[in-house]
Amino acid sequence: MSSFDTPHSIFLFEMVNGRKKAGYGPSVEEAYERLKLRLSAEEVAQVRKDRFERVSQREFRKHIHELG
Repeated sequence: MSSFDTPHSIFLFEMVNGRKKAGYGPSVEEAYERLKLRLSAEEVAQVRKDRFERVSQREFRKHIHELG
């Protein structure tokens, strides 16, 4: 199955320090799993999996300053 068959979204996961990490996928669970592949164990421990915001690619530009 191609990734083009399923719409993907950008999810902004809150971190314990108040910043956010961006994950990408068709669901919040898959976006989180992909995020874990990119981050170190220490960084993953900072991410709050249950606190996220779904944003469009166009809206994502408005949140760049929140990323950490």
